Amino acid sequence: MRWRKTDLQQYVQAKEYIDTILLPLVPIQLSNDEEADKYSSQAEVIASLANGIEKELTGRTMLVPNYHYLKSADKTTEVQRLNNWAADMKEQPFSHIIYITFDSTWKKQEKALTENLLWMPAVQSGEINSKEMQRIIRDQVSQTVDLIRSFW
Repeated sequence: MRWRKTDLQQYVQAKEYIDTILLPLVPIQLSNDEEADKYSSQAEVIASLANGIEKELTGRTMLVPNYHYLKSADKTTEVQRLNNWAADMKEQPFSHIIYITFDSTWKKQEKALTENLLWMPAVQSGEINSKEMQRIIRDQVSQTVDLIRSFW
């Protein structure tokens, strides 16, 4: 399920089965052209990855909109915001909230997060629509789905 009206209507009717939130963490940095290019590329890849995970785990997960933050932002503040988001999501019967990111700086904050963080090394090369990139994403989806299932 995704964050759209039709899926949310289905969710309301099937809450007891959908127990996991997927929340991609996506940095933004427009002040540096090279960084902006890198992060926009990563945003495309993580969107494709998150969509693949949601598709594989349909009926058990909800993919919510990306959490965007300035790359240079104070992570302590961002951790507080994410923990507040998680508390709100826990008001529904979500047992698992999983943050997925390519940003390794979140690993330093992992203990302060109230929910699970999945950090993956970012794929730095290739066109998102190339066969090679799609193969890499499929492989990451498969490995990530197996890891998420271990949380259940």
